[in-house]
Amino acid sequence: MMKLSVLDISGKKTGKEVELADEVFGIEPNDHAIYMDVKQHLANRRQGTHKAKERAEVQGSGRKIKKQKGTGTARAGSITSPVFRGGGTVFGPRPRSYRFKLNKNIKRLARRSALSQKAKDQDIIVLENFELDVPKTQQFLKILKALKLDDKKSLFVFGESNKNVYLSSRNFKKSEVVITSQLNTYKIVNADKIVFLDNSLEEIESNLKK
Repeated sequence: MMKLSVLDISGKKTGKEVELADEVFGIEPNDHAIYMDVKQHLANRRQGTHKAKERAEVQGSGRKIKKQKGTGTARAGSITSPVFRGGGTVFGPRPRSYRFKLNKNIKRLARRSALSQKAKDQDIIVLENFELDVPKTQQFLKILKALKLDDKKSLFVFGESNKNVYLSSRNFKKSEVVITSQLNTYKIVNADKIVFLDNSLEEIESNLKK
């Protein structure tokens, strides 16, 4: 069982330690499960609104543009034919949904695998619970610098909603603040460092041990 020191917002050790459950943070990562869960997440985000006009949809006369025989060229029935410039597209893309289902056990395995890989790479930080009195970007930047995360992609995971911290972090493209229910494999893999607040670990472990 891996033990990590709990830090305060100034980046110093508080003297407390937390144990990361082996069932969640110590398994052998399953790369295929991670791949499938990330693939589903990205597929579900796609709008699928792509559309190209086909022969019946482009603007143009429907009359026969030249006589059938005697021109020395191929037969042509309509200016909207795909062989002409400005004609319709053959088998063009149509609006569709890219969504697909994934077994819950696979998704849970993917999250455990991604977290185990982060733990193995020592990319997990545990931070004691903190609050901000008012939304202030500079305060959040100070925390990032203290944790040496100002130039890294970071993911802060809170046990419950923290509006002031969320609002303070919105100006930082490389940092994201979520609650445990919003944590997914894509967010885990996409972050360089994951910062768990003290009150979020217990909930994550209880959810993923099932």
